[in-house]
Amino acid sequence: QVQLVESGGGLVQAGGSLRLSCAASGRTFSSSAMGWFRQAPGKEREFVAAVSPSRTYYADSVKGRFTISRDNAKNTVYLQMNNLKPEDTAVYYCAADPIMRRRPQYEYWGQGTQVTVSS
Repeated sequence: QVQLVESGGGLVQAGGSLRLSCAASGRTFSSSAMGWFRQAPGKEREFVAAVSPSRTYYADSVKGRFTISRDNAKNTVYLQMNNLKPEDTAVYYCAADPIMRRRPQYEYWGQGTQVTVSS
């Protein structure tokens, strides 16, 4: 059974940093795309960042502030979030799929972790 488990969310002041982790189990995702999406109350789930075996992709709203990385030995993907803003407040979801995409059409999803940025 494939599982993606996020951790690292929490409450932080504007300008602060958080590091999200997503640990995968049940299969190896080293040749797959892994991404982060977020969903704020009343809004659609939106793309944040993704990493394939060879490239990284970011939403314009997080470029220069967020960094996605992966550790294939640990089957884990990370999202380092710096200079956080109140508009970054959302539930953050990890996702995995054989195909890299910016739409939330990934095959596997985590349960989400809450990130709240206070002003």
